[in-house]
Amino acid sequence: GAPPDLSPAHTGVFQEMVKSECRFINGTDQVSFVKRFIYNREQYAHFDSDVGHFVGDTPYGEKIVWYWNNDSEWMEYRQAAVDRHCRHNYELSTPFLVGRRVPPSAFQSIPSPSQ
Repeated sequence: GAPPDLSPAHTGVFQEMVKSECRFINGTDQVSFVKRFIYNREQYAHFDSDVGHFVGDTPYGEKIVWYWNNDSEWMEYRQAAVDRHCRHNYELSTPFLVGRRVPPSAFQSIPSPSQ
């Protein structure tokens, strides 16, 4: 038969997600990096390069970011992400993205066969 359920109280689906965003104003003159930590659709912590440290968005997140913010090596790495991740990728992607923009056009609906 089937193996016994060793953790009946912990059934279901759980999702952990980390989302990174780069925001560019006037090219790379003003760049912000935001990294969001999400568990089951609830953001519990985030890092914003404009703030310069992690912020807890839930009581659990507040506990976690205390450790992250007090790890100087981790903070140095995270604070450099705006250059390492955002500016670096902007320089690589710009020739492919900016030069390929298509101006918006009017949407034309196609009549259905019943019309």
